[in-house]
Amino acid sequence: MPRLALFASGNGSNAQRITEYFAGHPAISVNLILCNKPGAYVLHRAKTLGIPTCVFDRHSFYETGEIPDLLKKYRIDYLVLAGFLWLIPHNVLDAYPAKIINIHPALLPKFGGKGMYGMKVHEAVIASGDAESGITIHYVNEQYDEGSIIFQARCPLAAGDTPEMLAEKVHALEYRYFAEVIEGIVTNDK
Repeated sequence: MPRLALFASGNGSNAQRITEYFAGHPAISVNLILCNKPGAYVLHRAKTLGIPTCVFDRHSFYETGEIPDLLKKYRIDYLVLAGFLWLIPHNVLDAYPAKIINIHPALLPKFGGKGMYGMKVHEAVIASGDAESGITIHYVNEQYDEGSIIFQARCPLAAGDTPEMLAEKVHALEYRYFAEVIEGIVTNDK
């Protein structure tokens, strides 16, 4: 049975949705949630969901083999970034080629890259005058938001939409599609 580890940096609503989606799934399970912020709400969500957690710092992530060792210990097959804001180091990328999946709250390649996360993305989309936004689910490589695109879903911008209103539309797309797309990738990866 393929085993997932979720990386998150904050609230963890996507991590919770993914975990709930795969709870009792016959072929895929969430087995670990990793976080780089000790007080992040995702850790509370993980505890409530009964999922083991690991909190780590920059040193252990970038300068040691602790995280790849932990992933190996948990027999993790796929990594999912669900609101995780750090670049993935080469030792993790090398251990999981084409098995690290991220979601971005805009239609890449626009509005991606270092510093483009959360409300900053929605503010940039509205400032651009674009008629639509959406989500991009993509594989992770050594650059921010530049891995191969797996899936995109779109939502229209209405006159007068605020960044907060756009965020709600994008969250609805994330909740609707992210776990389902992960399931398709894992199920079809033979």
